[in-house]
Amino acid sequence: MKKNSAQEKAILHNQGPMMLLAGPGSGKTTTMTKRVKALLEHYQVNPARILVVTFTKAAAREMKERFEKLCQESGITQNYKQVTFGTFHGVFYGILRHAYGLTGKNIISEERRYDMLRELVYRQKIEVEDEKEFFEGLVQEISEVKNSRIPLEHYYSKNCPDEVFRSLYTSYVTTCRQSRLLDFDDMLLYCYDLLTQRQDILAGWQKKFQYILVDEFQDINKLQYDIVKMLAAPENNLFIVGDDDQSIYAFRGAKPEIMMNFPKDFPSVQTELLSVNYRSTKEIVDVAGRVIAWNKGRFQKKIQTENEQGKPLVVKSFQNGKEEELYLKDCLVKAHEQGCPYEEMAVLYRTNSGARFLVELLMEYQIPFQMRDVVPNLYEHWIARNFISYMKLAMGDRSRKEFLQVMNRPNRYISRDALEESQVSFEALRWHYEDKEWMLDRIDKFEEDLNLLKNMTPYGAVNYIRHGIGYEEYLKTYAMFRKLKLEDLYEVLEELADSAKGYQTFGEWFIHIEEYTRKLKEQARTRISEKKGVVISTLHSVKGLEFDKVFLMDVNEGVMPYKKALTESDLEEERRLFYVGMTRARKELYLFYVKECHEKQLEPSRFLTEGGLLKGEKNEPAKNQNLHREHTGLDQ
Repeated sequence: MKKNSAQEKAILHNQGPMMLLAGPGSGKTTTMTKRVKALLEHYQVNPARILVVTFTKAAAREMKERFEKLCQESGITQNYKQVTFGTFHGVFYGILRHAYGLTGKNIISEERRYDMLRELVYRQKIEVEDEKEFFEGLVQEISEVKNSRIPLEHYYSKNCPDEVFRSLYTSYVTTCRQSRLLDFDDMLLYCYDLLTQRQDILAGWQKKFQYILVDEFQDINKLQYDIVKMLAAPENNLFIVGDDDQSIYAFRGAKPEIMMNFPKDFPSVQTELLSVNYRSTKEIVDVAGRVIAWNKGRFQKKIQTENEQGKPLVVKSFQNGKEEELYLKDCLVKAHEQGCPYEEMAVLYRTNSGARFLVELLMEYQIPFQMRDVVPNLYEHWIARNFISYMKLAMGDRSRKEFLQVMNRPNRYISRDALEESQVSFEALRWHYEDKEWMLDRIDKFEEDLNLLKNMTPYGAVNYIRHGIGYEEYLKTYAMFRKLKLEDLYEVLEELADSAKGYQTFGEWFIHIEEYTRKLKEQARTRISEKKGVVISTLHSVKGLEFDKVFLMDVNEGVMPYKKALTESDLEEERRLFYVGMTRARKELYLFYVKECHEKQLEPSRFLTEGGLLKGEKNEPAKNQNLHREHTGLDQ
């Protein structure tokens, strides 16, 4: 890769703050490693005084390996291995370890963390059906409160009633402290407290790390930034690299405005733009640039490439998802026959559940694939498990386990105490409630419903459970308690109904479910060890990767941008996510959208219009707020 003038200036930058805006495929890792080398070679900086921070262990390891290789090739003999490469958590834990003598035993494992939260939920007698989602949401919210340092009384939970969350949070924090345990967020929080309260310790670390380089700066959160600013003072030899257009981790606390405000925080900052994309064709770079230009909260920049024009982007509509996936399957097979390795093709979705039916199709046609995310098994979703339990009871199963799954969905007010045996008998239930006429009516209706179900097809049964038995009414109550969108739960019902079509008996459908579950588990086991086949990924998980051919699926309103994006800032993040997806492609980019899903009409995404990709529709972005233009020198 030939160096351009912006890279040259960044590499040779010596002291003071610098912000390097690095577009997709612009060679930022090469620039960073060469800058560290230049600090040693040109400016005789002591390698032990240099800190390079990034977000993941893999990124830190890769950068370290590339830097050391560079030094070996250049014949540098001084002790370049003393340069520190690490993650935020790794570096901050190191600071705490020196101060408090912590060991690995003080770090709470993910497993223990979840066990602790389960115990607290159990103690407070909170009943949740979707345990996995609930605990993931809880952990995310605990992180948000800690990282943003939000007073607990001012935090409103997205996961459950506010008083329930506040009580769980307080109990969790107290239990951790009493056990002298830290989670990942505590490493940041305690490090911040230590450095603000102990000026002597702060001064020691400032002397140790006189040059700090931060990669993927657009993903930084407020707490990480505050600590980095403290460590960099007073010299402020802070070199940050990132792309505000690729800030896509708001759910982890990343705030693109931190990068946008960097020139205000450091008025003497020198800014450079790596504007040359070495990865993609001109066609891909131009269209992606047109889309991202619609964001107002960004540094104005024009990304270009010296690569060939390349093939036009393919934009194609389909009647429904099945049609879309069959066409995609044909594209993959054809491209492979024409010499494109499966590994050079990526199929990208907005959410990890988007790929559910594609995975089934690829298994059926024996097309190898690898997943960047765990595709959630529809049939292991708690709603699906409820429906399967109903069907098993209809087939004659009377085990207490299956009965407990559905006896109060909808609520029939049957008590667990009424189920005394491992096998449940309706007669025994009637004896238990013999003095309550209204309960006997409910028990009779339950048994009658099961008798009706047993002669239905799986598709008929799904619909009867939803509407005839009243399961949808139960979901409304549950969604209110958990602050869930009812339409998201209904979507699971629609997918279940779609899956059940075409099977005549419960037995046939159950065989399909077992086979699919087995194959999915097998795929999950091999996905880490074997990097073979078409890459299936969410947009979030594919950041930093590149492929010859990229397929963006379901480019529809409500999917891209996602239906939960309600504010202007949410929408801008969705556009950045779409931009990340587009710029993964080197040579060919396919954008597919569908006209209907679950018998509802869908619209193509506004991003297609913004990129001028829908015939007859061309729009110009509103004048961007060229934020901090006076600081950046990027007015082009």
